[in-house]
Amino acid sequence: MARMFGQDFDTTTEFSETAWAEVLSAVDRTYADLVDYQERLERQNAELDELRGFLASVLGSVSDVLLVLSRQGRVQEVNASFLALTAQAKPAAVGQPVTALFDREDGDRLTAAIAKALSTKAAVTIEVQLTTPTGPAPIELSISPLVDDRGRGTGTVLTGRPLGELRQAYAALAQSHRDLQEAQAQLVRNEKLASLGRLLAGVAHELNNPISFVYANAHALERYAAKFETYFTRVQQGATRDELIRLREELKLDRELRNLREAVRGARDGAERVRDIVEDLRRLSSDGSGDRVDFDLTETARVAAQWVLRGAKRKVPVRIEGATRLMAHGRPGHIQQVVMNLVQNAVDALDGTAEPEIVMTLSEEAGLACLTVRDNGPGIPAALEASVFDPFFTTKPVGAGTGLGLSISHKIAQEHGGSLRLVPGDRGACFRLTLALGAQ
Repeated sequence: MARMFGQDFDTTTEFSETAWAEVLSAVDRTYADLVDYQERLERQNAELDELRGFLASVLGSVSDVLLVLSRQGRVQEVNASFLALTAQAKPAAVGQPVTALFDREDGDRLTAAIAKALSTKAAVTIEVQLTTPTGPAPIELSISPLVDDRGRGTGTVLTGRPLGELRQAYAALAQSHRDLQEAQAQLVRNEKLASLGRLLAGVAHELNNPISFVYANAHALERYAAKFETYFTRVQQGATRDELIRLREELKLDRELRNLREAVRGARDGAERVRDIVEDLRRLSSDGSGDRVDFDLTETARVAAQWVLRGAKRKVPVRIEGATRLMAHGRPGHIQQVVMNLVQNAVDALDGTAEPEIVMTLSEEAGLACLTVRDNGPGIPAALEASVFDPFFTTKPVGAGTGLGLSISHKIAQEHGGSLRLVPGDRGACFRLTLALGAQ
C-alpha cells in the first residue's frame, strides 16, 4: 500500500482511469493553492517593502529628533535628524541604552519618565540635555508609550526639538515684533507729520492775526506813554495848574487814558490767543507715547477740528453737539490725531458740496465715551465700505492722500481698547469712535 495526497492506494493493483483522474485533479488543486499562496506572499512582501519605504521616508523627513526604544530602554530606531544632531552613525546608536545618549545628570530623570509613560499609558514631557559634538544641547522630549493588541507596553517613542533653535526662533520673533511695533509707531508719526504739513498754511495766518494785533497795540502804548511822559515832566518842572490843564487838553490825555486801557486789553487778548495756538500746536506735535491719562474728549475734538479748518482751502462749518465735557481714558495726542483724520477726510469729501457741514456728536453709551463724525457729502459706496480701513486704500487722486489715515486711526482705537467703525447712513459718511470712560 502507498499513500498519496492523503489517500491510500494499493500499489499492487492497477489504477483505473477514474483513480488517475482523481490523482491528477488533486495535483492541479494543490499546485493552484501553491501558486495562490506564492502570489499572496509576493503581494504581502511588496506591501511590506512599500510600508518600510514609507516609514523610512517619514523618519527621514521628520525634522524633530525621533528615537524608538524597547521596553528595556534600548534604542531600536533613530531618524536622520537625530543622527545629524549627534554626528553618529546609525549602527553605533542602535542597541545603546538611551541614557548613554544624554547627559549623565539627566539619566535618572529620563528613566523615571520612560517608566511613567509605560505605566500610565500616557505621554510624558521632559527637558534633558542631548550629548552632541558641540556640547550638551537642551531638548524637550515627548515620551509616548508603544502598546500591543493586549494593551501591554512594548516600548516608547521619544520625539523632541532642540530648544536652542526654538529659543533663537522666539528671540527672532520677539525682535520682529519689536521691529513691527517701531515701524507702526513710525507710520503713526509719518502720518501725523503728513497731517501737520497740510495744516501749516493755516498756522501762519492764525499766528499772524494776534501777533499783528499785539504789535499794533504796542505801538499805540508807546505813543500814549510819550504823551504821559510829557505831561509828568511839566508837573515835575513846577508848571502852574492852568498850564497843566491846558497841556492835558492839548495832549487829549482823558481820551488817551481810555485808549490806553483798550490797548492793554487788546494786547493781552492777542497774547492769550498766541498762547492758545502754541498750546494746541504743542499738544498736536506730542507723539502720544506716554502713559494713558483721563482727558476731555470734547475739548480734544474741538482743538482737532480747529486745526484741520485752519489749513482747509474751504471753510466748512463744524457743529459740536452732545456732552460739553466728556472724559475719556487714553493718550490724548493719539486720539487727537484720530479725530483730525476723520475731520480731514470729511472736509475732503465735501469738496463740491453746495452747503457743506460736519457734525461732531459726543455722548456716553454703554459705559463708553463715544464720538461720531458725520458729513453731508456723497458718502462711501457700499462696494468700498469693507476696504476703508485697509492700509494704503484711498479714493483720493494720486498724491492727495497716503491711504494710511483710517488704517492707523483704526489701529490706535484698538490699542486703546476701543473701536472705530463706519456707520451706514442714507447720506454722507459717518464714523463712530468709542473709548474707555475717564473719571467724570
